[in-house]
Amino acid sequence: MPLRLIALIGSCLVLQGVSAQSITPDDLTHLTGVYRHLHAHPELSMQEVATSSYLTAELDKIGLTWRHPIGGHGIAGLLENGDGPTILLRTDMDALPLVEKTGAPYASNVMVEKDGTPTGVMHACGHDLHMTVWLGTLGYLATHRHTWKGRILFVAQSAEETGQGAKRMLDDGLYDLFPRPDLALAWHTSADLPSTAVGICPGWAMANVDMLSILVRGVGGHGASPHLAIDPVVTAAKIVVDLQTIVSRESSPFDPAVVTVGAIHGGTVGNIIPDEVRLELTVRSFGDEQRASLIQAIERTCWGTAIAAGIPDTLLPVVTVRDMFTPALYNDPELSRTARGILEELLGKEQVVEIAPQTIGEDFSRYGRQDPAIPSLMMRLGTVDPAVLASTPTTALPGLHSPYYLPDVERAIPLGIRAMTHLINRITTDDH
Repeated sequence: MPLRLIALIGSCLVLQGVSAQSITPDDLTHLTGVYRHLHAHPELSMQEVATSSYLTAELDKIGLTWRHPIGGHGIAGLLENGDGPTILLRTDMDALPLVEKTGAPYASNVMVEKDGTPTGVMHACGHDLHMTVWLGTLGYLATHRHTWKGRILFVAQSAEETGQGAKRMLDDGLYDLFPRPDLALAWHTSADLPSTAVGICPGWAMANVDMLSILVRGVGGHGASPHLAIDPVVTAAKIVVDLQTIVSRESSPFDPAVVTVGAIHGGTVGNIIPDEVRLELTVRSFGDEQRASLIQAIERTCWGTAIAAGIPDTLLPVVTVRDMFTPALYNDPELSRTARGILEELLGKEQVVEIAPQTIGEDFSRYGRQDPAIPSLMMRLGTVDPAVLASTPTTALPGLHSPYYLPDVERAIPLGIRAMTHLINRITTDDH
């Protein structure tokens, strides 16, 4: 983190500035309506046409100027308020291919074709809440300019769920069209924190996400004469088992990693040995070195297993790292410490929780992976009714990506807006 920014943030901890006020009942009514509209009208990654149109209309109501499209259906703009740091404030817009089962009166009934198969569409990861809090935060900052100063680079991106959106925004010149931010902030909903609390994870917070395909080749033949063939089904089965030893025997127990084979495709009927089998994997890691080591180990394991099965060099497995990489999310430790102190003042220490890293992915990480790095912080917004949380085992709560996930928005919306505006107020208010 630049020394100037460290000094600025450190000085703000002792300021007696103006705190963010609670949003008004009318604001909450409007924003709840915004949330319900977005929840009922979800769109898949890179299809967020109506969603982006709805957001720009809401930005117009606030009186903000924006650019669209960027990076697919993305939106970006600058809320300026004198001298001070530039803060990137990001939301995501896309939903998941999932049939909703919450039973809410505003539940999604959207059905689409995906890869030739009918599927529902649902905001099961909280992006509808992210957008609502993002709009509420911008509305508050636009009408309470006396509480902060600087610039808010507000960004609404496509395709977080597929890991494409942030990269496309940056590839389309986000930091050329607008000032390079001094720091970046965002929310991600939490399905196991009460809707009165926020969570912060300093350092590595979410994992590298890689999707790999492995083409296991062999020599096909009759199922009654396996000695005349080289069976890729057996080789693929050995590879699936052997891959698990990469984590259990090659990775440090202090460096979390995941290698999951989620799909196997091969063969047609039981009495034909096929020529090939395809495996689909997800690999999770923290840090660039660990990621490279895991991918190399997967390639070595596949080739070694194939050679042991007698597969010739010309038919060794083909390991493809698909173009869906999401880099690990790193929450700047100094910014995390500062944010925790500021929010504890606002909410109380018991409502600001330090949480453990997770092996899920988040492409918000890309906004800070610049040269030099931009200090970034993604906080977790509690979304579970405290009474429900107190009476329900955590394992029984609907998680993110569940068709039953439905946030407690009446508490989470004002919590997210109040916490984010207060944090921005304190970070940007400089008495020097």
